[in-house]
Amino acid sequence: MPVLHFIFVTKHEQNRAASGRDYNYVQRMAAFYGSWIREKFGISYEVRCDELVANPRGVFDRINMHTLVRDHEHRGKETYHFYLTYFRPIWTDCTCEGYHAENFGMAYWQSPKDADISEEDADLFFAEKNCTVVSHQILHEMLRMKGNKRHIQDVHDLWTKHVFSQLEFVQYDGSHKVTEERPSFLVVDASALESG
Repeated sequence: MPVLHFIFVTKHEQNRAASGRDYNYVQRMAAFYGSWIREKFGISYEVRCDELVANPRGVFDRINMHTLVRDHEHRGKETYHFYLTYFRPIWTDCTCEGYHAENFGMAYWQSPKDADISEEDADLFFAEKNCTVVSHQILHEMLRMKGNKRHIQDVHDLWTKHVFSQLEFVQYDGSHKVTEERPSFLVVDASALESG
């Protein structure tokens, strides 16, 4: 069974309470994406999740895209590694703050500024700001794997509809079921690609 490995990249000095709250959501989101991919694309992944703590000792010792690509290669290029980072990619062809390549994904992870935000409000923030971007990057990879030669343009056209033409993101609850209630997870509407 192929492996989808989410890696939450944090700074050593980052607030541990906030980081713990974020990582808790990352773990639930990782499990959600395992079921979403299986449901939408018929691909079953063994889903893993862990944290990579950056401890730079100097300006030239910072984690960057090159470091992540090396980490991906070191861990094994046959595994789909998805990095959730505290920095934006330097270069991307995506219209959101993420990057994709074969078996490699990256998304800039945003945390709520308010440290006292409720868990329910934090989850909604994570769903709106992060989960949507992750779904964008994962959709690129799923369509590429399915042989869609236009996967980059198709996903970007769909993203534009979500951001500028009021196409609603699909809402899922904590049990990974579509809901009209307050969502735990928000994803791009992949069915919009099927309908043209």
